[in-house]
Amino acid sequence: MTRTVLVTGASKGIGRAIAVRSARQGFDVVVHYHTDAPGAEGTLAAVCAAGARGRTLCFDIGDRERCRSVLEHDIEANGAYWGAVLSAGIARDNAFPAMEDGEWDAVIGANLDGFYNVLRPLVMPMVSAHQGGRIVALSSVSGIVGNRGQVNYSAAKAGIIGAAKALAVELARRNITVNCVAPGIIETQMVTDLPRDELARMIPMRRLGTPDDVAGVVAFLLSDEAAYVTRQVISVNGGMV
Repeated sequence: MTRTVLVTGASKGIGRAIAVRSARQGFDVVVHYHTDAPGAEGTLAAVCAAGARGRTLCFDIGDRERCRSVLEHDIEANGAYWGAVLSAGIARDNAFPAMEDGEWDAVIGANLDGFYNVLRPLVMPMVSAHQGGRIVALSSVSGIVGNRGQVNYSAAKAGIIGAAKALAVELARRNITVNCVAPGIIETQMVTDLPRDELARMIPMRRLGTPDDVAGVVAFLLSDEAAYVTRQVISVNGGMV
């Protein structure tokens, strides 16, 4: 039986790399996006080119009712997911004294509330399927060490680690693993306007990571070889911490 993996935020960057890598592993892939429909279609095309089946889903991970409606409908039509990779998220950086309420709320809502909003409709169908499963949530180096100008983002990403570890304990007897991957500075649109040379000097390996660097670790956590790995945080940051 083919296993299906949902990848949120899969229209570009790390999410796209994870979706394509998952397809190459033999999973069917559900490509989630919010606003970038052409990007999602590009990811879906790459998934299909890798020999897998796929489909797209559109919703805002910060919108709880929309998440629930779309995901429950998709599960009813196609069956429970075997895995979920939570890659979608946003950043709204600002020094804390200048941070506006909306910047705090948006980041907590998309990143930390998004963990609940996406997983809440998925977990019981995964349990009821009695097939085990995998959940991988993307945190960040900012959630481990904190980062100047990212109090909101660091709080959300640290919260994801705590939530994932607690959920891992709840689901362990069901053979559903829950882990976090914490990327460092990765070559994505989030760093497009930042000084690359200056960023590279912060990293012992003296280079930014690539989406494929992250996707490779996620691929391991989705694999059968990772069946006994749960409640862990794996950093992918070139030695930053």
